[in-house]
Amino acid sequence: MKPIGITVGPLEENCWLLVDPASREAVLVDPGDEAERLLEAVAAAGATLRAIWLTHAHFDHIGAIAGIKRQHPQVPVHLHSADTPLLALAGAAAARWGLSVETPPPADVMIGEGDVLSVGAHRFTVQHVPGHAPGHVMFVGDGVVLSGDVLFQGSIGRTDLPMCDPAAMQTSLARIASLPSETVVHPGHGPTTTIGRERATNPFLSGAARVVGGAA
Repeated sequence: MKPIGITVGPLEENCWLLVDPASREAVLVDPGDEAERLLEAVAAAGATLRAIWLTHAHFDHIGAIAGIKRQHPQVPVHLHSADTPLLALAGAAAARWGLSVETPPPADVMIGEGDVLSVGAHRFTVQHVPGHAPGHVMFVGDGVVLSGDVLFQGSIGRTDLPMCDPAAMQTSLARIASLPSETVVHPGHGPTTTIGRERATNPFLSGAARVVGGAA
């Protein structure tokens, strides 16, 4: 299964569509905007949407949930409990950027460290990697990781936003850097990369830079 990236919204956030080839069951990871376009992608894949998984609840990662839930109210939203306040404040956070986001309903399923989520026959393990957000998680599958905003190609997520924790981010980066070099990283913004490439070239993973607060 190869995640399908769909870049949405004014902040160019990557929503990832996971489709199990055998069962045609699907999951949307971080549906940040453009609900109709995301649902069209699910339909174009000949798939049935079974769940929404959130790496974290910043507004650019959750903006399509309300629209999706109106059409598919039975589809559960999975979120780490520590990000519940961010989800509730998503509309207000977007407004501070001059943007409009419909605050979604509360998450249906609380997830945490070590949980295993499934899409068809494929399994993903939840790893709690706070720093960019208190409840930030990544989804680790067979040779792939959906990293949200912990790690980008050549950079990392910001640590100057409300509820960020630079020290926790440093610990989380060390954890993601310990994944096998060949692991493919599908981030919340920007192009896909690998752990090996980032260990060699990303200053926050190579040791050339440390997280000290402020935008990163």
